[in-house]
Amino acid sequence: MIEKLIKSACGAAKEAGELIKKGFGTAFTIYSKDGKNNLVTEYDKLSEKMIIQSLQKDFPNSVFLAEESGSSAFTDEDAIRWIIDPLDGTVNFAHNLPIFSISIAAEKNKELLCGVIYNPILDELFYAGRGQGAFFNDKKISVSENADFETSFLVTGFPYNVEKNPCNCIDHFVSIIKRGIPVRRLGSAALDLAYVACGRFDGFWEINLNPWDLAAGAILVKEAGGLVTQYSGEDFKINHKSILATNGKIHKEVVETLRACDCGMDF
Repeated sequence: MIEKLIKSACGAAKEAGELIKKGFGTAFTIYSKDGKNNLVTEYDKLSEKMIIQSLQKDFPNSVFLAEESGSSAFTDEDAIRWIIDPLDGTVNFAHNLPIFSISIAAEKNKELLCGVIYNPILDELFYAGRGQGAFFNDKKISVSENADFETSFLVTGFPYNVEKNPCNCIDHFVSIIKRGIPVRRLGSAALDLAYVACGRFDGFWEINLNPWDLAAGAILVKEAGGLVTQYSGEDFKINHKSILATNGKIHKEVVETLRACDCGMDF
């Protein structure tokens, strides 16, 4: 079952990736959604439609939670639900910056079964299945071995209303960089998580993400031997307000650093 889910998701991601590559760098219409820099293009919508149609061929009774079309109604509690971000990193794509991805995850009864993240520009395919490990272009991967927080290499992102400093997100960022720790901001949470899973980064943190941003990445990190929680260190679910994903070895220190800036909210 899980193998078939992975195969179907990988196929859909690659098919949509070809579409996005053809559109990259061309003229297309850019729209603004609910935030001034929360963008969507015609390729987000075309990619999502293509992915859903592809998955429905293999799993006709599926339901979907997708960034552009929203959530379909559950007709069967045991149905597979696909969680899809058809183009994670739209702002980069819209500005001809080749850092973006496609993210597809499958869950059943609120339990993640598999996740696929595809970077079409570099042809990087990451996938994981529950209990089966995580893979990058068919080679098994694992999180980094770095246990020294002070020499760690981290990645983060910011919500679209960052100027309001929700949940002290600016303070969290400052508390990390004041320690001299290098931090990157790529603009695709899905890729951030995939890169933690394969050991390129030691950890990732962010608030106010949506399930389609992080479902596939969360199972990738876990299956690669990492740890995924809320900022508080408590168990993580895809509808939680915050996510912290690390190699597990620096996790406690990152939690302590983030909690030092806690705004009093449970996140």
